[in-house]
Amino acid sequence: MVTKSEEDQLNRLEAQVDNGGGGAWEYLCLVRKLKVRRPDKVLKHGLAILNDFKKRSALGTEEWTLCEQLAIAAMDCQSLDVAKDCIKVLRKRFPDSKRVGRLEGMLLEVKGLWAEAEKAYSNFLEDNPFDQVIHKRRDCLNKYLDTFMADHDAWRELAEIYVSLQMYKQAAFCYEELILSQPTNPLYHLAYADVLYTIGGLENLQAAKKYYASTINLTGGKNRRALFGVCLCTSAIGQLSKGRNKEDKESPELQSLAVAALEKDYKQSAPDKLLLLTSALKSLRV
Repeated sequence: MVTKSEEDQLNRLEAQVDNGGGGAWEYLCLVRKLKVRRPDKVLKHGLAILNDFKKRSALGTEEWTLCEQLAIAAMDCQSLDVAKDCIKVLRKRFPDSKRVGRLEGMLLEVKGLWAEAEKAYSNFLEDNPFDQVIHKRRDCLNKYLDTFMADHDAWRELAEIYVSLQMYKQAAFCYEELILSQPTNPLYHLAYADVLYTIGGLENLQAAKKYYASTINLTGGKNRRALFGVCLCTSAIGQLSKGRNKEDKESPELQSLAVAALEKDYKQSAPDKLLLLTSALKSLRV
């Protein structure tokens, strides 16, 4: 917490610098020391130092400290080009720096690329699982979705990130939210079915088959991937249902329709691959 005397000292130094009385570097150092946010002032006076060769050279290794401070201030002020340039300089100087990695994640956040920022933070935490700063920033991203539940793009991007990280249960949750908000979008039904099929297990395969079927219904029977999905699920369910009661086994009607639709589609659009299709379906025992 900043004391009254420290705040007075900062204000006096700020007024001195603003009026051309010098002391810009001392002011920037005090801002860092007190951990206060004066982004507009930091951006103005920090750039003045970096753009002056003599002043910049006098900083020595402190130049990199100023670049980091300036990058954060520029993001606060939405001066994203300045932030990007500072981070680029720091990355070139410190190619393996985790600290620079944090700045890159923050820049993605400021740009509104929530899912990409989430991915960057998740990758960072794989190597640095106890980094509290990154944990806090990732938690903030998740809170963003808790607050703005209707941001479809954020849910979709987050789902894709979870899939890329093989976190399929989390991806399934995201697609469930998307289907609830946009129930007539076949792409979400298809993606959700793919995730459920990947997770596996009898219940998930049965649910995946239903969502492949809903995709077919929403696309007027034109989605080839969903038709194949029905066949794959039918085969997998058949393997898992061996020895079970008849009630646990599903009617063959849906897969018969899917097979017929695929054969008709291939006859019209790719007759030279019809034999390949027939062979593939036979291997699935459908």
